[in-house]
Amino acid sequence: MIFAGVGLRVLGVVAVALLFSGCSQSESVVPSDETVYPMRGVVREVRQEDASVIIEHEDVPGYMPAMTMLFNVRDEALFDQLKNDEAIAFDLVVKDTSSWIRQIAPTDAATLQLAKKRPRAEGSSAAAQAPRLSEGDLMPDFRLLDQLGEEITPQTFAGKDVVVTFIFTRCPLPDFCPKISGQFAELEKAILDDPRLSSQVKLLSITIDPEFDTPAVLKEYADHFSTSDGELWRFAVGTQEQTDRLTHAFSVYTETSGGTINHGLCTAWIGSNGIVNKIWRGNGWEPIEVLSTINNSISPLTKATEE
Repeated sequence: MIFAGVGLRVLGVVAVALLFSGCSQSESVVPSDETVYPMRGVVREVRQEDASVIIEHEDVPGYMPAMTMLFNVRDEALFDQLKNDEAIAFDLVVKDTSSWIRQIAPTDAATLQLAKKRPRAEGSSAAAQAPRLSEGDLMPDFRLLDQLGEEITPQTFAGKDVVVTFIFTRCPLPDFCPKISGQFAELEKAILDDPRLSSQVKLLSITIDPEFDTPAVLKEYADHFSTSDGELWRFAVGTQEQTDRLTHAFSVYTETSGGTINHGLCTAWIGSNGIVNKIWRGNGWEPIEVLSTINNSISPLTKATEE
């Protein structure tokens, strides 16, 4: 199975036990709902302002490959031990819907086995020159394939409101892509339960990992989260150049190493006229907030006609 051992967490959609069949717990005594992974890596960026740190770490057998990843820091006292470019050992604590690091100690940088970084794809320089989007801008042109191998362009959603987000199927931490996809699953259910919204609103999850996330891989991922036939919620992949252009446009920071990706989180509402109406950063938004925002924008004429 494609997702075995990756650590995919589905918020009330997929059984957690199945997805963690390949993971082993630390020998230390921990609550039954926690999994602890001893890890080592190099601190790349301390972000005390948002209680997080970016660490380039070694492979975690059965959970995620060596990569650069943003981790949450719950204990503020740990920031005294986090210094850029210093090698550390630490524990990663993972629960159903959250994760964080603890128990930091120095380690020998010379013994670390870190991943080789992927060189920037051809066309990335051009993507970096493209303007970044703000609310009120027009959604840029794109050409993608969905989980069924069908082409998607802006014209695919002409006259419809679209909620767009960025994910990748191998994202391991439960408060990143799995949480976003769980929130989209809630959006999908609410939209399907409302005939007016189901005729007007579409969902689009774009992968930032085009080398791995083929339409077939996205189809399996979609089957875990989506209950519709793919018409309402589509999962899409583009070329590396297309991916770079879109992530740059939406200011989604990405860095690829070891076959997986450290990235930021961004969700946007594109209006029926193709204008970027709202951008949500991070994972703090709630499905009810998104639906209320869109619901209030639908014109009285449209409401009256559909009712």
